[in-house]
Amino acid sequence: MADPSFVRRIPEGDNLERLVCTDCGFIAYENPKVVVGSVCGWQSRILLCRRAINPRKGFWTIPAGYLELNETTMDGARREAWEEAYAKIEIDGLLAVYSIPRLSQVQLIYRAQLAAPDFAPGPETIETRLYEWSEIPWDELAFPSVRWALNHYRESANDKVIAPRSNPPGETGDTLPGGL
Repeated sequence: MADPSFVRRIPEGDNLERLVCTDCGFIAYENPKVVVGSVCGWQSRILLCRRAINPRKGFWTIPAGYLELNETTMDGARREAWEEAYAKIEIDGLLAVYSIPRLSQVQLIYRAQLAAPDFAPGPETIETRLYEWSEIPWDELAFPSVRWALNHYRESANDKVIAPRSNPPGETGDTLPGGL
């Protein structure tokens, strides 16, 4: 059997161009990627990971990455903390939902605590470190959403029940730090 052939067109009853199979009419929808992660605290410090991969290799981030198929968002956040920092975490609640339209991403970021101060760089991480708030390398953060999440974590530090945050007013994540 031959591989199906797809063309971009607006299917009947739709208003957006989609990939449509020329043989059977199947519509291959392209949807945003879901990123899951967490801001992980230990006492008064926050866990950050220096990226070993692009994009933004060498810059600091929170443990986060793409959600896998058949995985809950909380399980994904726990997995990412383990993969990037060999850290076991206890999730307090959903901290924020960020929309990054330029990348077609939706990011779900949790507030979490390290189960123990045991961590080490994973395969996608050069270095892991606990930072006091005043020590965070703000000019070396990988993405705008990392800054947002850190600030939202601090804002919610005394909240027993977290009211999930979203992109700060006027922030769409359309540019990287330094205007990139």
